[in-house]
Amino acid sequence: MPNTTQKRSMGILQLSEGEKKFQLSRFAPSEPLRHFVKHYWVVRWDLTGQPPFLQDVIPNPCVNLVMEDHRSGIYGVASRMYTKKIEGKGQVFGIKFHPGGFYPFIRTALSNLTDQSLAIEEIFGADAAEYEQQMNAETDPADRIALTDALLVKHLPQQDGSITLINQIIDRILIDPELTKVEQICDSFHLNKRKLQRLFNQYVGISPKWVIKLYRLQNAAEAMDTGKQYDTLKLSVDLGYYDQSHFIKDFKSIIGKTPDEYAKPAVL
Repeated sequence: MPNTTQKRSMGILQLSEGEKKFQLSRFAPSEPLRHFVKHYWVVRWDLTGQPPFLQDVIPNPCVNLVMEDHRSGIYGVASRMYTKKIEGKGQVFGIKFHPGGFYPFIRTALSNLTDQSLAIEEIFGADAAEYEQQMNAETDPADRIALTDALLVKHLPQQDGSITLINQIIDRILIDPELTKVEQICDSFHLNKRKLQRLFNQYVGISPKWVIKLYRLQNAAEAMDTGKQYDTLKLSVDLGYYDQSHFIKDFKSIIGKTPDEYAKPAVL
């Protein structure tokens, strides 16, 4: 069994509550795939005799291949929060590609896949049907990971330096709370703004400005989830917003609620 990667919420809102209903595990891919694949993930649940559970998820700049009963497919970056309904008993297996990591497999601008999905055979051809059949016959994560490694290695493209650059940029956005403008990225990485925008349009599917917003608002939601921050004004300033109303508007556009609404405990 591959080593489990460090668990972070990665956009799963109120993860501590969700984990009372499901189990989320993440696994590293084999070495040849690590340039392209961030991790494999498995969600399992057993809500037999219980009501369905709705889990909210903030988008992130990654393509996912998802193996799920009657809904398997390749999903582009989502532009806003979405809600996953789980009920009964089941599990889902997924491949989360690094930002930009799916582009060498598809070779068309990822902006065309934003908020869209593809059938697995559109990328992996005749091998997709056998892969799906084998995956449906297996339930053990180690066996499913081995099958997935084999499929991806068989179709492995050449490594692409643009993926490395994109992930360096996104890592900087993640760790540097002072980075709030696209111009700061351009200065730090010595890139022309137009070139940077074209790079993200082609490889990621959303703009660098949108990535900054996504991660800042994810940080805000996580701060509320952990009880570290409920002061909306201070939080908006910490995230680089000069106007609290702008922060509230952005938060609601992604999260679906205002910060005050989100911070309120759910009424059961």
